[in-house]
Order: sequence, then structure tokens, then C-alpha cells
Amino acid sequence: MTMPTFASTVLDRARAAGAEADLIVDAKESLSLKARDGALEEQAVSATRILGLRVIKDQQVGIAYSEATDDDALGQLVDQALLNARFSKPEPNELIPANRQTLQTDNAQLCPDSNFSPEQRIELALYLERTLASKPQIRNVPYNGVMEVISQHQVFSTQGLSASSRQRINHLYAYALAADGELTAMAGKGQAARLGEQLSADQVIADAHSEATAMLQGKSVPSGHYDVIFDPESQAELFDVFSIMLSGKSAQDGINPWRNRLGKQVAVAGFELSDQPLMTDGFGYALFDAEGTACATTPLVVDGVLQTLLHNSVTARQLNAANTGHAQRGPKSPLSVGAHQLHIAPGQSTQSDLTGGEYLELTDLQGTHSGANAISGDFSFGASGYLCRNGERIQPVRGITVAGNFYDMLNRINAIGDTARWNWQRSMLMPSLRFADMSISG
Repeated sequence: MTMPTFASTVLDRARAAGAEADLIVDAKESLSLKARDGALEEQAVSATRILGLRVIKDQQVGIAYSEATDDDALGQLVDQALLNARFSKPEPNELIPANRQTLQTDNAQLCPDSNFSPEQRIELALYLERTLASKPQIRNVPYNGVMEVISQHQVFSTQGLSASSRQRINHLYAYALAADGELTAMAGKGQAARLGEQLSADQVIADAHSEATAMLQGKSVPSGHYDVIFDPESQAELFDVFSIMLSGKSAQDGINPWRNRLGKQVAVAGFELSDQPLMTDGFGYALFDAEGTACATTPLVVDGVLQTLLHNSVTARQLNAANTGHAQRGPKSPLSVGAHQLHIAPGQSTQSDLTGGEYLELTDLQGTHSGANAISGDFSFGASGYLCRNGERIQPVRGITVAGNFYDMLNRINAIGDTARWNWQRSMLMPSLRFADMSISG
């Protein structure tokens, strides 16, 4: 039977029991390669498929999952979800959305056919590790990999929804350990592409080697206040740590620091933040969310003013807001909210405007989750990077701590670059931001 047929069987049984329901089906095929000392150390192949059922009966919600699709397993899936619902508290705002539609992503664009053979992947993994390990001052490359993931996400509901998305994503990454006597330093870089044949190890090798060896000479700077520019990876990581500020679910739970800031200034004038799920060159692309709601561009902060939070159907109903199509739910998890692809619009600052005078360029942050309070915005991270002047790197820097309040920082942006760049995972597209007067401990 096809998956729509399995879905119909499950949903019909739920409906016969007097419940409304939706079914998520997540399937994934992956190939992961890792090299060590010039030989293939790990070759992992996996294929998984999980069905996750949510039923709603008498305002009570139950979730169950199954990896089997035989008739007995499907019956047990429905029975378990109904049983779990009986022991849950009433959720009057949680309904199956009336998304009676069929949605299908373009497989030719998001999951194109690949001619990259397993042998070519193995050679790429070996070349990556072997070439980087042979560079001057590189002791070894303990973390490296070449990976391909083909994922399919489907959502069906008793309201008539049938939505399907399929994507192919390839990753290549390497972290090199550099050594000079007793001094050691590690740095890594990565790359992502739709097709394995689009991956190129040479730039990753060059960047990882350059940064790891530069950090051998890294030293702290005098404690004080500095302007700071985060590189694309660190900046994306920073926004991810404090993404609670955009969540309608955290607002519903009373812990979102921006829950009462709609229509108010939350960042400097000129700061424009949106979620853009339909950018197909990003790997957070989403045609629909976990409830089957069609996705669209969502302006979040316009000219520094908060316009909306991210909502699913439940948070929108409870907070009297519009559903923005940002429901998240895995087969084993309850309904939540999350961004697809955050985008900051480029500003007016040229590269020379952005990098004038003295500043710190931070390329690595340590302890980003343990060192942050997402509700208050306070953070203290270990960091490394470069002391820069007028766009030139003057000295590598490590062993410092950067501290502050993220929500205050958004009001101390004194330059927004005129060019947006993806982080290497291609999940966020942002220009460089220059934050003024940040506290640095050497």
C-alpha cells in the first residue's frame, strides 16, 4: 500500500472512534562517512520511517507513534493515541485545522537526481581528511564527515489535508587540531549543497587550516568595551539561542520576553527581520508547516518594531493572533512553534562603513546554551576571533569572554551590512551586524 492509503486507514479508524486527527510521516535515508589517518573509519547507512498520530476527542489530545505499517500496528497506533487522550487535560484551543488541500513540493528542485557515486563520496571523505591533515602544523582532523540525507515529510488529516515534501541535502565538514609545541587550537568549517557533486573540499580545507593555525598565536585582549562583529556562523548561533523571543508558544506559556512588545520598538531603526520559508536556496525551506498550513513570508520586525510572533493554530487562537504557519511537531512530540528560515534584510552600510576603526570579529563562541538566559537575555560566552582595524585582522584573539544582554544589543546595532550571507548550514540568511560597546573580559 502507498502511504496515502496507510494514512486513510489510520484516519478512518480515528474518525470512527469519534475523533479528529492528523498524521505525520517522517522518512529519512542517510549515508555518513568519516575518515581517520587516511582511511575510512566510519560508513553509516540508515533508513527510517516513523508515523506520528495526533487525535483530538472531547477536547483531549493524544499522541502515539509507530515504525510499523501492518494492519495490527496501525490499529494499535490509533488505540494508543485515543488512550493517551483520555488521560490528558482538556485543550479547548487545540483543533485540527480545516486545511482541506493538497500540497506537494517540487522534487526536481529540492530533491534532484544525483550521479555522485558511493565511491566518489568515499574518495571525497578521504581527500578531505588526508589533505587537511597534511597541512603544516595540523596534528590531526578528529572531526570530519561527508553526509547525504534524503528526507520526506508528509502530513495527512481528517479535514482532507494531504501534504508532502521531499528534500536532498549534502554536508561536508572538517575540524582540524593545530599544534605548535605545547600550544594547540582547533577550528572547523563546513559546506552544504543539494547534490554531493556540488561539494568542494578545497575551500573547507583552506579555511579550517588557516583559522586553526592562526588561533595558535591567539591571545586575549585587555578587558573593556569593544564593537563586535560576529561571523555568519556565530551570529546565526546567537539568534538561535534567543529564538524564544519570536515564539508564540513561549508567549502562551508566559515566558517570552517580547510577549507584550507587539507594536513597540525592539531593535534599532532600519532593522528588518522576517521568516522566509520559501527561499529554495536555503535548507530550512518549507512549503507547509506541521499542521499543513501553507507557509509564506512573515515580517517579524519592521524598522525595529515588532509586528508579530510566530504562531501555530493553537497559539494564534489563544492569543487572538493570525496563524503564521510555523507549527512544529515531530512524530513523537506535541505541537510547538519554530522558525523556518530567518532573514535579516541588508542595510545601507558598505564594507568600509561596517569595518571602520577598531573592533572584534568573533568566529567561535563556547557555551552558548549553558551561558545564556533566553528569558532575560543575559549571556556570558567564551569566545575567539580577531582584533581588527579598518577591515584588517591585526591579531588572533582567544581566551576572552563576551558578555551582555541580547535584547539590549539589538538596540545597539550601529551598522547593518549591505550584503546578506547564509551560514554554512544554510538555515539563516543575514548581513553582518556591528554591535556597539560590548563587554569583553580578557
